Amino acid sequence: MSDLRLGVAGLGTVGVGVLKLVNSRQTAYNHMFGMTMSITAVSARTKNAERGVSLDGYTWFDDARELAKSAEIDVFVELIGGDEGIAKQAVINALEAGKHVVTANKALIAKHGIMLAKLAEANKVALMFEAAVAGGIPIIRVMSQSVVANEITHIAGIMNGTCNYILTTMEKDGTDFGDVLADAQAKGYAEADPTFDVGGIDTAHKLAILTSLAFGTEVDFESIYIEGIEQITAADIRNAGEMGYCIKLLGMALKTDSGIEQRVHPALVSKKSPIAAVDDVNNAVYIESKALDGIMLEGKGAGEGPTASSVVSDILQILRGFIEPAFILPTANLKPYEKARMNRHEGGYYVALSVKDKVGALAAISERMAEASISIDSLIQQKDQSDAGVIPVTLITAETSEREIRQVLKKMASDGYLTAESRVIRIENFS
Repeated sequence: MSDLRLGVAGLGTVGVGVLKLVNSRQTAYNHMFGMTMSITAVSARTKNAERGVSLDGYTWFDDARELAKSAEIDVFVELIGGDEGIAKQAVINALEAGKHVVTANKALIAKHGIMLAKLAEANKVALMFEAAVAGGIPIIRVMSQSVVANEITHIAGIMNGTCNYILTTMEKDGTDFGDVLADAQAKGYAEADPTFDVGGIDTAHKLAILTSLAFGTEVDFESIYIEGIEQITAADIRNAGEMGYCIKLLGMALKTDSGIEQRVHPALVSKKSPIAAVDDVNNAVYIESKALDGIMLEGKGAGEGPTASSVVSDILQILRGFIEPAFILPTANLKPYEKARMNRHEGGYYVALSVKDKVGALAAISERMAEASISIDSLIQQKDQSDAGVIPVTLITAETSEREIRQVLKKMASDGYLTAESRVIRIENFS
């Protein structure tokens, strides 16, 4: 591989971080690998914004799509964001022009990754996206190199720092979701429109990528079951804690006899499990395989330094000539994704009920659970928190199916003993 010339599109937090890291380490990189790597051109929405770095010496492009196919660059670094529009077309332009592409754009890869990977293969260039999943955690490198010899059976993780910060703060301070979200926005941990984060979509983008890498399937974002954290209450956090659990937003994919489950939703995890200790804006990814059992990687999931580090790591792979298929396997060898139905999921459940304070209500609920052969492992009846004839009841079930728990709750509601819709949170077990 000859010397590399980089074109960086998108000069926000991560783009500026890439400029800083390459400039500060350029001499070291050249010494380590015996080749030069330099940024020659940049593009962003506005040229004269205050960024804390000088753009002197770089060729400026008003249009990232033109930068992508410029003869001045060998590698196009896409840090614009978004799954359509300029980002998508710029990456297509770069690949068609025979440029390597490095991106941190999880939405783009989750939605169009296979199409882009085919384009990269046709033009014999690299498409790399380590920074698209879990920021500074080198999870894609681990999956493509370190555990590639193993048959992965289960992958799960905390993949959104905003949600993890909110849930951690709710647990520590006993505050409600809305108050913590406002605080996170004030501190810059959450966007003004936090829908993608708290609604689980950001995590689902990342999970779609990891599922393909783990199981050798085509990327299928649309098949992911998604729940966010908006309905989690301070009472849920407190009750879970009393029962030995904490609540995390998890992205999970696992092999089953009926296909592959892909799920994003809040989950109760034992306080004794390693993933329960991953707090604040940190991320973690857990991999279970037949040869290695379970391993977990933890680190910063976002921010200037961690994400820029992953971007530059990909660039250095290209500099060293380590060019592999984007999804480990050539696209022709990726299997169609076979979706396992969510109602066939089995596990324990946390169920929060608002029960009418009347004789026979709890007995009727217990009878309904027994009819469905669902065992109750623990139950909290909070009369001290009763309000206007309503008793909050929280229970943990033994393992059952998604179908059974939904059916029994529907019957409870029709019995007339509940005053509000039940909240259900799945329980996940880790080694």
